[in-house]
Amino acid sequence: MRKLVYSMNVSLDGYVEDSSGSLDWTIVDDELHQFWNDQDREMDLQLYGRRLYETMHPHWSTADENPASSPVEVEYSRIWKSTPKIVFSHTLDHVEGNATLMRDGLIEEVRRLKSQPGGFMSVAGPTLAASLVEQGMVDEFRPVVHPIVLGGGKLFLPKMDTPTHLRLVETRHFASGAVFLRYQRADRG
Repeated sequence: MRKLVYSMNVSLDGYVEDSSGSLDWTIVDDELHQFWNDQDREMDLQLYGRRLYETMHPHWSTADENPASSPVEVEYSRIWKSTPKIVFSHTLDHVEGNATLMRDGLIEEVRRLKSQPGGFMSVAGPTLAASLVEQGMVDEFRPVVHPIVLGGGKLFLPKMDTPTHLRLVETRHFASGAVFLRYQRADRG
């Protein structure tokens, strides 16, 4: 059975975007970028919402061809392009590369995918992830917490009516001051 992972860069106060919708507050040096490469290499499948797909696709679909890209960026571009993606969107007309567009049936599709053999799959984007978190479908939470307080923006996690108990299974500190936290649901192995 596949496990669903939710992982993003997060501010200390729990935001993945600042109040203007920017991601520019993160410090992604070569050390952290290599970490993200290694994380994404573990994923058999990535689930994207429209907005994050539209942010990622234009850059990462060609970054390995750009002479200005660093070796770690070239590596990430190749990982990103080779990993199958499902993009959930009601407004996109098409997706490109190794991606499939789905308009409806998020919960049903994720249940189906989780029931199949395989490794990890990831959900990318806080809006898409919120629906899956609310349904209790995320098995692991993997935030990379950055040393900044944004004071507002888009939250990593949705507001919940009931608690979800987690257990810490891994941590890692980065020279930038960021900290990786890997939590598994306490009710799952």
